[in-house]
Parts: sequence; C-alpha cells; structure tokens
Amino acid sequence: MALVSMTEMLKKALEGKYAVGQFNINNLEWTQAILTAAQKTQSPVILGVSEGAARYMGGFKVITAMVNALMESMEITVPVAIHLDHGSSVEKCIEAIEAGFSSVMIDGSHGPFEQNIEMTKTVVDYAHARGVSVEAELGVVGGQEDDVIADGCIYADPQECKELVERTGVDCLAPALGSVHGPYNGLPNLGFEEMLTVKEMTGVPLVLHGGTGIPTADIQNAIGRGTAKINVNTENQIAWTNMVRKVLASDAEVYDPRKVIGPGKEAIVETVMGKIREFGSEGKA
Repeated sequence: MALVSMTEMLKKALEGKYAVGQFNINNLEWTQAILTAAQKTQSPVILGVSEGAARYMGGFKVITAMVNALMESMEITVPVAIHLDHGSSVEKCIEAIEAGFSSVMIDGSHGPFEQNIEMTKTVVDYAHARGVSVEAELGVVGGQEDDVIADGCIYADPQECKELVERTGVDCLAPALGSVHGPYNGLPNLGFEEMLTVKEMTGVPLVLHGGTGIPTADIQNAIGRGTAKINVNTENQIAWTNMVRKVLASDAEVYDPRKVIGPGKEAIVETVMGKIREFGSEGKA
C-alpha cells in the first residue's frame, strides 16, 4: 500500500471519536516495530520524524526509501503516513515533501502570529498541490523533544486558532493546552474547556503533543473534545531502553547488536499496540 496523507485518516477519526497515533521513528527497528503493531491491530498509523531523527538516519530521502521498502517487504496494508514533526522552516517542509513525505508540520508557534500565518500558508499551498497534509501549532508545548525546547506552557488563543485555520487552510491544528514533550512532573493538567472551544471554533481535527504519561481518562476526554491525533515518543524510548538495559544486565558477554537491539524492538511493538487500543483506532484501517 502506498503512503497516504493524514487528511482522510484524521477526518475519519474525528467523526468516529477516536485518535490516530503518531509514533516517532529513530531507526530501522523502530520503524519495523511500529508498522508491525499497526498491522497487527489493523490501525492507521503516522510515522513521526523529527529533524534531529532525520539527520541521525541520513536524511529525508533515506527515511522514505526505508519506509517504502519495509511496507512492501512486510506486506503492510493499513494506511501509513510519514510526517515531518516540528518542521522548523518552510524550506525544511519543502525538502521533506520533495523526498516523499506524505505529511508535514510547520511549527511557527515560537514566532509572531502573523509570521506563523505566513509560513503556514506557504507550506499549505505547496503541500496541498502535491497531495500532502499539513499540521500547524499555536501556543507553546513545554519540555524538550530533539530540537524543540520550551520552558513552561503557553496556552493557544482560541480566536487565533480560528483565524489561522481560516487564513491558511491547514488540515489539523496542535493547540498547546497544557501538555509537554517528555516525561511529566506530576499529573498532566490539560485545558479541556479550551480544547472544546478551539474544536468548535475551527472545525479541524486537533493534535495532542506529549502523549506519554497522560491518564486514559484524560485521553478519552481529549478525544471527545476534538483530538484526532496523539503524538507518542518518550514512552517508546523508555520501553526500548528498559529492555536493552535488561538484556545487557543479564548477559555481560553479549556483543551482537542484533541480540541487544532486537528485544527492544519487541518492547516497542507491545507499547504501540497498547496505545493504539487506548486511542480507539484498532480495527479502523
């Protein structure tokens, strides 16, 4: 099955009151694990790629070649999107699109509002002409994920959300409403009232960044208030690292990287399958 944009899968999720998971990839094994989990659960899936991960793996073209080859060899039949996570510039988004990404995020949230509008509109015009979906962000999601670093959270303004969507035609929106990248210190405190307001004012699927560590009840509340895409990265990283540490601790003589990395891959499969079921996208392929 060929790569698809996020547009149709997120529209279906919004209508069906479930969310599609974005799971970030870091290497071959990560990609195999996430595709395996999606196929087993018959769920659509979004492979997130940060700019840092892209550099690590050799660039956008390497990633699309790897994903397309794996989808063919693994006989993947569920809808799969490759999505640039937190694209830092118009140029980076265009580079990813030209390399074969089926979706991009342009993150102009750290600059002035009018600049965010201008950047997002430029990317949307370029992407939509090529069948690629676009995500935008408003407000500030706290924490750190690769190149994205922010102290504290700044809630998105609902009126600005409405204006950005109307003026750019973006496919989905990530309004910062209390979530953070990385582990939470204490329990998350999400702005559900603001989330519902943004959903009603914009009409587009909403995106929840920082999906690791959010209680299931909060996930369900977010989905009920228009969240159709939830990003998860840290939870997979922790599952993989814990398994690798266990392998190394149990066998001081092991040196074959496949015997070290392989068990970590299985931990990601189980973690992703659990998140897919929690998000309600199982069987929605």
